[in-house]
Amino acid sequence: MDTPWLDRRQLRAWIRLAAVLELLPGVLDAQLRRDTGLTHFDYYVLAMLSEAPGRTLRMTELARQTNATLPRLSHVVSRLEGRGLVERFPCPADRRATNARLTGPGWGKVQEAAPGHVATVRQHVVDPLTDEQIDQLAAIGDALLARLDPSGTMAATYTRYDEG
Repeated sequence: MDTPWLDRRQLRAWIRLAAVLELLPGVLDAQLRRDTGLTHFDYYVLAMLSEAPGRTLRMTELARQTNATLPRLSHVVSRLEGRGLVERFPCPADRRATNARLTGPGWGKVQEAAPGHVATVRQHVVDPLTDEQIDQLAAIGDALLARLDPSGTMAATYTRYDEG
């Protein structure tokens, strides 16, 4: 098999992207843990619930929106339930399904966490870039997501702030 190796330009871009993918989650996680006692994934789950109608989603939909397996999501939601931030209950429309709902304290935790999280995202991702680079980053994300999510399974999650 003849492997089409990356040339220097491609390798340079790939190694930098790989470094961002390794470093950024730790930066986001560290800030949230320090300031709110949440992991980045905990915050992501709470944020998805906070934006849902009635701050409620079926567990399967929440798993889809967070790209989590149901066992992983169930474990995280159990921890969040233990802290009083989320509650689970049978779905009224389909008793076989389970809903997750953000509680009042959960909404308070999202409101507490959001400013520091946004400041961290701004400091490490947005502020170092020019307006043109922000647009390029969005275009690069679109190109990669077209390959990584060809069926658009998560498209509603990553396109909800698009213009128009």
